[in-house]
Amino acid sequence: MTRIIGLAGWSGAGKTTLIAKLIPIFNQRGVSVSTLKHAHHAFDVDRPGKDSFVHREAGAMEVLVASVNRWALMHELRGAREPRLDELLSHFSPVELILIEGFRTDPHAKIEVHRCANDKPFLHPEDPDIRALVTDMQVPPARLPLAHLDDTGSIADLIWDLALPLDETLSRLRAAGPA
Repeated sequence: MTRIIGLAGWSGAGKTTLIAKLIPIFNQRGVSVSTLKHAHHAFDVDRPGKDSFVHREAGAMEVLVASVNRWALMHELRGAREPRLDELLSHFSPVELILIEGFRTDPHAKIEVHRCANDKPFLHPEDPDIRALVTDMQVPPARLPLAHLDDTGSIADLIWDLALPLDETLSRLRAAGPA
């Protein structure tokens, strides 16, 4: 059964670094992991001069590139609306855990990642979907389950305990309607 949880926090809080540390921990525990990252700006996984880039630039809606090591599917929106989180989750192959970075305002289970040096307010007081707090603060607010930002083992435990099943996550997202 696939479980879903997001890591939410301000830019610079260390979400990407934390995910990179957590994936090997879950793999060592025998848990298969995939990730979903929202990009707030134009991005490209392709390079000019490559055949796949030429195909996309020529107007292909999708380009699938495959080799002995991996395959990647690029889908061009061509002016269509950005897909919703529930739609994106449907594209994943079965795994035991999907970690979401971004999609902060969507109603899925989340753990807040907070770094004191950012000097930003906490998100959890305004977001009922935040189920735990990960921070480097010495005396953090006590209303949520808590782990220190450097304690990746405890963070992995929190994630596993608080992640919701895929079907429950999809129900919550669909009930909320379009973002």
